[in-house]
Amino acid sequence: MLNSLTTSFISRLRANDQSAWFELWETFGPVIRAQLTKWGRGRIGVETVRDLSQETLTALSNSIDRYDPGRGARFSTWLLAIAKHVLGDEMDRRNALKRGGGKANASLDEAWMGSASGLGVDEAYEAAVFRAKVEAAIRMVERESDFTEFAIYRMRVLDGMSGKDVATNVGVSEPTVSRRLTKIRGVLRARLHEVVATYSFTQEELREAERNGLAGNPNGAGGELDKGLDAMFDEAIAEIYHQQMELRRADERALAD
Repeated sequence: MLNSLTTSFISRLRANDQSAWFELWETFGPVIRAQLTKWGRGRIGVETVRDLSQETLTALSNSIDRYDPGRGARFSTWLLAIAKHVLGDEMDRRNALKRGGGKANASLDEAWMGSASGLGVDEAYEAAVFRAKVEAAIRMVERESDFTEFAIYRMRVLDGMSGKDVATNVGVSEPTVSRRLTKIRGVLRARLHEVVATYSFTQEELREAERNGLAGNPNGAGGELDKGLDAMFDEAIAEIYHQQMELRRADERALAD
């Protein structure tokens, strides 16, 4: 069955909680628009892509009752299946209009719950969905953290500045920079766990953070602080963040054009 964080979020969507809808749109909108653009192959314009991505996210919450955890579908597969469904409906509608008739919307085929074959699921898409989750966790931490503390983490980790340069820019000592990094890193680990749990249907998805170098336990076997694990975590966060920002910039350029 779905975990409590996932079902709680879906309940917020069904209750028309606007913050939940904005969260879903902000997190996965660029990923879905990129996939729809890829599938559309120039046949649909930017405005249509935007509309269809919104329809995808609406249909996502409306179809939760049909999800069968026993069939093993991932959240990412669910998202992609619905995107393909709404795009197919749009293309069928256009073809029907060309023939001078109309066409009722087709029902969502439930075959997606058993297999990802035929949906176009690949490593690039799965990686994009995971990066969106990581970015969502970073946004959460930035909103809830002290401005200076998060700025230190941003400069040191996301911008790749040295500890000495960060200390000079902020006007604190290097040990203070280190302490602030430790604090924000701990909060980010916790929020990442929450976000991944919210948007995960399978155990495989829940383990994605660890597979991507974002282990949740920062301590060594004896309970001591594992600085190597911290460094790997920061490096992975920075790489994922920059890749996600590239997607964001491409999405913004497309919408602007």
